[in-house]
Amino acid sequence: MNHLKVLRYSIVFILGAFGSIAYAIDQTPPYPVAACIQQVPLGIPKTLDKNPTYICRKAYILEHDPIAKIPRWVAWTLIPEHAIGCLPRKDSFAADASLPIDQRSTPSDYAGSGYDQGHLANNADMSWNEDVMRESFIMSNMSPQLPSVNRGVWKELEEATRALVHQTKHAYTIYAGNIYTLGGKTIGSDKVIVPQYLYKILIDNTTKTSYAFMMPHKDGLISNILHYQTTVNSIEILSGYKFPVPDTKTNKNQFPIILSKTYADDKKKQCKE
Repeated sequence: MNHLKVLRYSIVFILGAFGSIAYAIDQTPPYPVAACIQQVPLGIPKTLDKNPTYICRKAYILEHDPIAKIPRWVAWTLIPEHAIGCLPRKDSFAADASLPIDQRSTPSDYAGSGYDQGHLANNADMSWNEDVMRESFIMSNMSPQLPSVNRGVWKELEEATRALVHQTKHAYTIYAGNIYTLGGKTIGSDKVIVPQYLYKILIDNTTKTSYAFMMPHKDGLISNILHYQTTVNSIEILSGYKFPVPDTKTNKNQFPIILSKTYADDKKKQCKE
């Protein structure tokens, strides 16, 4: 009987090992940071951290916080050709195999927490390529987000950005991030930090004009992205980062509201919906 138990546990262990190998193979290792230069043509945010953990993927780059287990920021450049992606969403959330087990979050941390697995580099911006879209679901690109925020005004900002890129025909570099305090609220067995604010900076790579948004991470937010428009300097003060913004960081440039109907109609035609 003891031999049977040993055999049974051995089989379970072997199957688990094969599962881990398959998981690691399915997830392409990060690229060298230099390979992401096209995602951040103006450079990466500067911080006092002497040993930042950068992760470069096919279509975005991020700085990961090994204690908070969420990204400090994620950056990518959205070009007009990719503003309309026709691939259907396929939820494939997975822990980041490139990070040590004790420095990463897993989907189980979010289960039953009341928080969404909230993308920073959002799936819809990546829906022009299967591999790129799949990489947007790696957990190092996630932070705990309240459903009312993630599916509300934060989503509205994502949609407005794609419409802007599509209709101006300009590429935009985007920095999205979390502002939080270590020792604050956490979820899951891995103690994933819940951010207090979410922010996004958009830079028109043609005109060099920037737009900054920051919203408190709480229920009851106003469904109007202009209400949360701010200055890059305000985000820098709270986040501790210096962003490579080409225009004045204290400017609060008027964000051009683009009618989403034109974008929606063009998407229907392109994706043959």
